[in-house]
Order: sequence, then structure tokens, then C-alpha cells
Amino acid sequence: MRVRFVAALGVTAAALLALPACSANNTGAKQATSTSARGSKPAHAGHSAPLSSTALKTRLLDEHDLGSGYARKPERPTQHDDVSVLGCPALNDMGGDAAMGGSLDFPHKAKAAFTYTASSSSEVSEELYSDTAGKLSTGTGRIFDAMTGCPQYQVLVGSAKVDVTTQRMTAPRLGDERWSQLLTFSADGRDTVVKQTAIRNGSMLVIVSGSPALVDQHLDEALAKAAATR
Repeated sequence: MRVRFVAALGVTAAALLALPACSANNTGAKQATSTSARGSKPAHAGHSAPLSSTALKTRLLDEHDLGSGYARKPERPTQHDDVSVLGCPALNDMGGDAAMGGSLDFPHKAKAAFTYTASSSSEVSEELYSDTAGKLSTGTGRIFDAMTGCPQYQVLVGSAKVDVTTQRMTAPRLGDERWSQLLTFSADGRDTVVKQTAIRNGSMLVIVSGSPALVDQHLDEALAKAAATR
């Protein structure tokens, strides 16, 4: 399976250039000892069969779930700019042209992104995927391993250069498997810090990305709504 990497976890190089700067010194998080962890505390019941994209859309967080101060961002059209990766062979092998692809390469998916105007226009996005548990596990583990396996690399989008540093993080003990990382993107003298946490719950994958505080605040809520039966 060909995995699209940067945007797959809620971040594209083009979007990063438009995000407000954040400080990397306020995270206070510890580095994890492994990218993926299997736990004995699944917080929500998993799904045995993959769900359709239509069903996934109904399980995304919305403005009502998030509370006041959030506004949904219009969905960006898929872009295929001239993208290349320098300094990370594992990511380069996945295909630098896929960096702007917008999603993981799973058949069933849904996505929503929001700005939080009450805090310097911070952002948070949610992505839901559904496939067999094995495919979700393999595909997600592969991308997180590749990204965190390269502590520093560069993404070139056309003539724009983005320096990327990654740090493996400890994810909350939720679901069947989980991954988390902190990424710092530097461009035009500005740093943007993005946290990405993914939880696999049976045949569903929940990814929450964005400002670290907002990811921590809404991860439980996203997983609970995604796992709710309708």
C-alpha cells in the first residue's frame, strides 16, 4: 500500500506556511519508548467490519461538540504540487509527490478541520479511516515509524522549503493501538508546532492533529463519537 505521508496525518506543507507560530517549549511531554503501543485498556468498543465513508462523516466532531470559539474550515481541494523530501530516505521512498495528497490511502475516510479563534487562531483537525484492523495497523505504523525515524528532514513544496523536526510521544492508553508524535515545522523564520495522535479501535482509525493543547483536549471526545453506534 502506498502511504501518503505528511498530509495523511492532518498536515500539509502548504497549510503549515499559513499557520500561526507556536512555541515548542510549552508541550512538557515525554518521549515514548516505542512508536506504537498495544494496551489492555480499550476505552471504547471496536468495530468488526469496516464502515463506509458516509458513515464515518456522521461520526466526525462538529462545532457543537467542540464548543464556542470553533469554526469549521472549508475543505481544501487535493493538490499535487512539486513536492520532494530531503534527508529522510524512508519518507522519500514512499513518494515525495504524495506529500500533498491529503489522506492516508485507505478506502473509507472522512475529515474535518477547525480554527479556534479564542486562542490566536489555533487549529485542530480530525480524520477517520476504516479498513481491516490489520491494514490500519500496518499502514499507520509504517508512516509513524518513517516520520519519527527521521528526527530532522526538509520538505520542498515548489520553491518553498520547510524544515521538519519530529519527536515520538507517549499516547494515551486508548483503543487497541496508538501512536503520537510532535512535529515542528520551520519556514520563513517561523516555527509551527503540531501534535498528531492516532488511535486504532478495531477497524476504525481516529487521527487528531493540530495545536498540542487542542489535540489533548479533544482526543477522548473524538474517539467516543467515532466509536458510538448509530
